[in-house]
Amino acid sequence: MVSESVPAPSRRPGEAALASLGYALPADDPADASPHAFPDGGTWRTEIPSVEGPEALATVLKEATRLDVPVHRISQGSGVWMLTDGEIADMVGACADAGAELCLFTGPRGTWDIGASTRSASGGAGLRARGQGALAGCVEDALRAAELGVRCLLVADEGVLWLLHRLRERGTLPADTTFKVSALVGPVNPASVSVHERLGADSVNIPSDLTLEHLTEIRRVSGVPLDFYLEAPDDLGGYVRMYDIAELIRRGAPIYLKFGLSKAPGIYPYGGHLRELTLQTARERVRRGRLALDLLARLGADRGMSPPGARLPGPLRRFSDGG
Repeated sequence: MVSESVPAPSRRPGEAALASLGYALPADDPADASPHAFPDGGTWRTEIPSVEGPEALATVLKEATRLDVPVHRISQGSGVWMLTDGEIADMVGACADAGAELCLFTGPRGTWDIGASTRSASGGAGLRARGQGALAGCVEDALRAAELGVRCLLVADEGVLWLLHRLRERGTLPADTTFKVSALVGPVNPASVSVHERLGADSVNIPSDLTLEHLTEIRRVSGVPLDFYLEAPDDLGGYVRMYDIAELIRRGAPIYLKFGLSKAPGIYPYGGHLRELTLQTARERVRRGRLALDLLARLGADRGMSPPGARLPGPLRRFSDGG
């Protein structure tokens, strides 16, 4: 008779060794734990960001298979406008075959247009869409991507988010389209996260410098899925939160664990001149994912992952469309 294996209890890094030396960690407060989960019951999913075209996508999927890294979402940062129809169709097909969600960035952003304020000491309006023309570009990108089969769109502007949500509500965009708020404008307090949820966000990328207590505060008012860079790119601070991974899940669920890469040059907007760098960093992002999952397993905290292919966020709170 073969007995079923019992999962090891979860633990915190170095817990027993520290306690033996008189540096015992305080017990977890159950009130800090998030009461929320994905509709499938899972508490965490995975994401590989900065996958800038079909070749980079193929590299990620091959490496994910080799290293046995489950991938729920694959996101791109340069924008829909940087891809041909054929390239988008190839990426949609490859992600469908792999059971991963494809997320493409919408439209113009402040750092790429002619506005000078983003280059000022204050940063001006940041990544937001400047003027009616930029709004129109984002909407055009969303409509084109949706027509080609993309069902997840990245946004970096509250107005764009609200317009796209209204188009989804009215059936102009497919009802199963999801909107992800970019790390480039990530909200940093419970009220602002809640506002983004109500504007139509289906996941919100919060900055990686938020504390564990900040996550608990957010979870007291909002159940919208959070996106969190375990390792942030240098232009987002370069923070590495690997050893917080189990606690990020406990406090921040439902959460997407994003396997970013610090100490790597930026690749937006992507072109062939950045090919080798893009493929090398794509492989390394997957490897970082393997390291994170191995750590979760060593801590006995790797249970609760959403099933492969899961993508929808479940019911969320919205502002009414008064237009």
